[in-house]
Amino acid sequence: MTSRIEEQRGPFDVVREDGVPMTTRDGVVLRADVYRPSADGAFPALVRRTPYGKRENDLAAEFNEAHYFASHGYIVVVQDVRGRFSSEGEWAPAAEGADTYDAIEWAAQLPGCTGAVGTFGQSYGARLQYAAAALRPPHLRTCIPIAGPFPGMSHNGFVDLAWHLGYAIEMAADTWVREGRAEAYDDLRRQLVADPDQRFSPPKLELLEQLPLTAWEERIGPIAQRLLDAVAVANRPIAAAGLDALFAPYTVPMLHVGSWYDANQWTTTAVYQGLRDHAGSDLARRNQALLMGPWAHLLPYNLPTSGGTGDIDFGPDAAIFLLDAELQWFDHYLKHDGQELPRAPVRIFVMGANRWRDEPAWPLARAEQQTWFLHSGGSANGLGGDGRLSTEPPAGEPPDRYRFDPGDPVPTCGGHALVGGGVYDQRANESRADVLVYTSEPLAQDLELVGPVSVTLHVATSAPDTDVFATLVDVRPDGYAHNLLEGGVRLRHRIPGEISLVEPGAVHEVTLNLWNACHVVRAGHRLRVHVTSSDFPRFDRNANTGAPIGSDAELRTADQTLHHDGDRPSRLVLSVVRGPV
Repeated sequence: MTSRIEEQRGPFDVVREDGVPMTTRDGVVLRADVYRPSADGAFPALVRRTPYGKRENDLAAEFNEAHYFASHGYIVVVQDVRGRFSSEGEWAPAAEGADTYDAIEWAAQLPGCTGAVGTFGQSYGARLQYAAAALRPPHLRTCIPIAGPFPGMSHNGFVDLAWHLGYAIEMAADTWVREGRAEAYDDLRRQLVADPDQRFSPPKLELLEQLPLTAWEERIGPIAQRLLDAVAVANRPIAAAGLDALFAPYTVPMLHVGSWYDANQWTTTAVYQGLRDHAGSDLARRNQALLMGPWAHLLPYNLPTSGGTGDIDFGPDAAIFLLDAELQWFDHYLKHDGQELPRAPVRIFVMGANRWRDEPAWPLARAEQQTWFLHSGGSANGLGGDGRLSTEPPAGEPPDRYRFDPGDPVPTCGGHALVGGGVYDQRANESRADVLVYTSEPLAQDLELVGPVSVTLHVATSAPDTDVFATLVDVRPDGYAHNLLEGGVRLRHRIPGEISLVEPGAVHEVTLNLWNACHVVRAGHRLRVHVTSSDFPRFDRNANTGAPIGSDAELRTADQTLHHDGDRPSRLVLSVVRGPV
């Protein structure tokens, strides 16, 4: 069966040179497959570097994305990063910026290259593009980072437990094979993960429940280092606002591609904004573009099945052939010396309306803030409680209370998890007594939410530290609770730049960033916010002790109080676009 990529092949036949060596500035030999048009002439180069194997997974197809770009007139370099698969050295994510710089300059000197180089890649491949572009390789002309984190912007105070442990296990495979321990690794993986035959299978739940987190090194040795690094980061203060200096080193045009249900959704939009406003050259500031679709992190962007995520398919328009958009971008900047954007600066998929829309900027200048307030008679616990959500401010209302037992946490249910994210019915979680539920009346007209969303809560706890999470939900007429956004705060991190435990019983105002919405809540649907204290195993459980994160071997319960009265109005703040959908 012909793949969609192969159906879009270009006019050139493709030849591949296997295992072409490149030596880094510090003498490490990295190897790449180089895909070329089978034709005379000079062509620009594209560089994709990967820790997952240059001939693995999506690159294992008979006609893959590297073939696609080469068939359209590019020399495509797909290189294993140092210490992975065919490349020498020890895997060192901190070295990726310099190594990618060297790969870009090396590619520019390959026979038949015009000297113009672009980069592309998703997730890890996006992060290393950001790292290299900041170093300003002379031959780099443009980048297309897809669904990637940005250095210095990812710390939220939590440990992404399931992901970091699962990723560490997955990435250990090549290392153990290189060391001649493949059979031992297979045995260990069968013990650790839920489905050994599935790539990036999550760890078994009973393993994720093991404490303390810092003891993982004793259980699985060096495999645990990525998780331990995440624990160390979670114990540092979150940087205060003022990240503009991060963007000054960047001087090339970029197309930032992301997904509304991706864990890096906020990063993608924030980096687009930051480079648009603060990049280090006028060319770069004028030539930043953003494309946001309705997918999650690991969906096959380039295949027809990428029309949705989780329980929902957003229709045929969602399943765009992303490689075509990338090709148009590369042609503009690498073949035609583009000085201005070739397309609208922002292209977004509006979920609910299920269509693409071009915009002049993100966030939308015409979006207005709209505030909805939490109300109850003091019994908002679960779907059967009396929690309400309305645009009327509260007056004298009793607070809501629940007991948070980290030994029985609220389970992760879709959302923006790196693996397993997306749309899922939230009613099972919302039926719990340790989940406060606030629901509006049915909407009289469509409500288009496009832009940043936050929840501000007035909370108290019996513990010296605890967590608070909020989820924004679109409740359909049949009761299905469609999750839109979620966010949380660890109270010790409530003050940027500080780690500060709380006085038990003291009330604190905290604002939870729920990232960006791009969704139409239809007339007859209801808005809902639910509040709780855990999202496990996506994030580690707060032991409620105030001890350093990851060090607790025992868990304690905490009594939580949420105030929503005239003096302490807990509220949801939306970005609303008025007019016909």
